[in-house]
Amino acid sequence: MKNYSLPMAGRSGAQRPNGATQGKICQFKLVLLGESAVGKSSLVLRFVKGQFHEYQESTIGAAFLTQTVCLDDTTVKFEIWDTAGQERYHSLAPMYYRGAQAAIVVYDIVNQDTFSRAKTWVKELQRQASPNIVIALAGNKADLANKRAVEYEEAQAYAEENGLLFMETSAKTAMNVNDIFLAIAKKLPKNEQLASGLSGQGRRGVDLSENQQQTSSGCCK
Repeated sequence: MKNYSLPMAGRSGAQRPNGATQGKICQFKLVLLGESAVGKSSLVLRFVKGQFHEYQESTIGAAFLTQTVCLDDTTVKFEIWDTAGQERYHSLAPMYYRGAQAAIVVYDIVNQDTFSRAKTWVKELQRQASPNIVIALAGNKADLANKRAVEYEEAQAYAEENGLLFMETSAKTAMNVNDIFLAIAKKLPKNEQLASGLSGQGRRGVDLSENQQQTSSGCCK
């Protein structure tokens, strides 16, 4: 059974329980895409800082944050680009998802239009992003399930057809927020390509095991 954990915000270093030695450290670029007001920034804030703000200001351009998760003997560092959802920033999106190893496409379960838009983002990633990119679909605002416009089964079927990870999330209650990042971390390649010296080439991830001072703030427990 896999053992994995999230870091504690505000602590430095990536430490192991019981004095265990530090394993491999891999760095991956992850981008969030989706319509404005679906909760992309709230998901990131919940994941990175464990916080939720009822009224979150719209992102301008993109915001950058980092967080680490631990999988067995591997520490995965996410470099997270939270992109703006407004249409006027759409032309900037390729600049952020270019070279990304992972993406979370977010929609609002109470807004059917945002789900349609999410499908457009998935198609764009499949066409223009790195061929091996791991894509997750997040149906956010699951705390408003009594007002849902997008059925869980509909989104799940779409995700299965397109080879996407899928979870409904709630940044407000923290439902599945950590889980979706952990699921991505587990699916990212961390062994053969890195061990064979292909790390640092961008699309396959960067092995930071010999340069640990670059790890983000956070403590794996």
